[in-house]
This record gives sequence, C-alpha cells and structure tokens, in this order.
Amino acid sequence: MDIVTRRFDHPDARKLNDLVQAEYVERYGAGDLTPLDPAMFDPPGGLFLLAYDEAGRPVATGGWRGQRAGGEGYADGDAELKRMFVVREARGQGLARLILARLEETARAAGRTRMVLETGTEQPEAIALYRSSGYTQVPAERKFGLYRHEESSRCFVKAL
Repeated sequence: MDIVTRRFDHPDARKLNDLVQAEYVERYGAGDLTPLDPAMFDPPGGLFLLAYDEAGRPVATGGWRGQRAGGEGYADGDAELKRMFVVREARGQGLARLILARLEETARAAGRTRMVLETGTEQPEAIALYRSSGYTQVPAERKFGLYRHEESSRCFVKAL
C-alpha cells in the first residue's frame, strides 16, 4: 500500500470524493454539503492523503484542515478530519487506521493540538474506528461543524 500526499482537487481525490458522496446519499439521503476548498488541505494548514493499492488504484482518502475558534464551535489549534473513506473492495484491511495515524502525526507536527471530527449515526464503522483510536464523543451542546444541530450528528475529539 502506498500512502501519498495529494491535493484535494487531484483527479484521484475527486474520484474517491464522488464515491464517498454517493455513499452519504445511500446512508443519509443526501451528500455532505460542507464547503471544502482544495486550499484548505494545503500544508502547513492542512493535508490530504490518498492510498493506492498494489495495482496503483486509489482506494482510500483522508485529510485534515486547520480550524480556529469561531461560529461553528471549533477551538484554536483544532485539526478537523475530513473525507476519511475506503472503497468497499479495500475495507477490512486496516487502511483507515493507517491513514488516521498518519493524519494525526502530521497535524501534531504542524502544531495542531486537537483532532476533531463529525460523523453520523449511519456510519457505525467510523464511530467504532474513532472510539477504538482514542477519540471521545463530545456532548450535544459542544458539537461543532455544519451538522452540529442535526440529531444524527456525532462529534469526536482527541488531544494530539
């Protein structure tokens, strides 16, 4: 497996982003409407990773973007995890855990103090991954992000 840094607008990243959006539609009835500009993931303020299998096919993604205190409940020093995704054929091989570890490592190296993420109740695999990786769910009144007011939204944090 080859995990490399790419821009969020790289053709392979766009391809997998289309797949994750389709999966959101399956699970929630709509795609994620969070505005994401590719520059948000450019180092040193962010990072986007793509994983390729032995045949050179893109099979997984994940990124973080820096956040500051503001209107959506973030804190200074936050790194927000976005677009963690593994294609169906490559699931169960530990790719998400590898990408998550690399994202945490790079966010820490960039001076970020906390990794934050929002997921939903229709993604129990993601919730299990984050809990088993040391993430703590925040109470409803401390949620963050675009979907913080949605009942199905779950927010998690981990000190870096």
